[in-house]
Amino acid sequence: MDQINLSAWINRSEVSTGEVSAMGAQSAHAVLGNPDVATPRKGDALPALWHWFGFPPTASMAHLGPDGHPRLGGFMPPVRLNRRMWAGGALEFISPLHVGERLSRETRIANVTEKSGAAGDMVFVTLEHDISGENGLAVREQQDIVYLQIPDSFRAPRAITPPTDSIREPVEITTPLLFRYSAITFNAHRIHYDLPYTQEVEHYPDLVVHGPLQANLLMDMATRHRGRAPSMFSFRGVHPVFASDSVEISASKTSDVEWSLCTVAQGSHQGMQASAIWEI
Repeated sequence: MDQINLSAWINRSEVSTGEVSAMGAQSAHAVLGNPDVATPRKGDALPALWHWFGFPPTASMAHLGPDGHPRLGGFMPPVRLNRRMWAGGALEFISPLHVGERLSRETRIANVTEKSGAAGDMVFVTLEHDISGENGLAVREQQDIVYLQIPDSFRAPRAITPPTDSIREPVEITTPLLFRYSAITFNAHRIHYDLPYTQEVEHYPDLVVHGPLQANLLMDMATRHRGRAPSMFSFRGVHPVFASDSVEISASKTSDVEWSLCTVAQGSHQGMQASAIWEI
């Protein structure tokens, strides 16, 4: 596979600072929030996962790659594969964060793994983030990123049938939603807004729905139906979801403290799977 010793990047770390300002919370609420619920104001608790909006990538235009992602080779290992996907993650929520609060994030490359399979060569990079607010550590997060080679044509992964005994809610996926989510995360990956690039270069049939957007939708569903955010949340993508798909979010109670969630595309297959766990 790659002749570069990618394992040399393991245990590299960096610290960044951030904030979800009142304006940032207003923008996020415009994209994700219920219009009948007041926008979070300065000092209000951030909804779970909204810390993602507090640390936008700061690479200059000159340091973006052809796909819109920051070029590799600095903090991130220089993987010689040209498709990057946020494959999944796991989070533990320790204490609340707030709108306007000064945030810091310590990131460590926990592992780099090279594999070969039916989809070809793959590199998995596992990041560990410790996110702290003004009162100390608030969120522990693991982020799983996978790199692979763009195929000559789109080949759908194996479809996983959605559960039949779950609560389901429809979600309207539109190109303005994809654009605005890219905007609030400062994510320039072109598969979410540039249809010619998406089809002609990465060979997807349509614009791709962000994995983190699906995670936000599932977290919101879990929080609304349980009445409070979970203390632990994990998610992983199992099938791309596209802008032209009819999409639902689904939740099933698996125990007194755990729910199983997923996005459902075209009524036929799961897109993202998630698990939410509450402390008693």
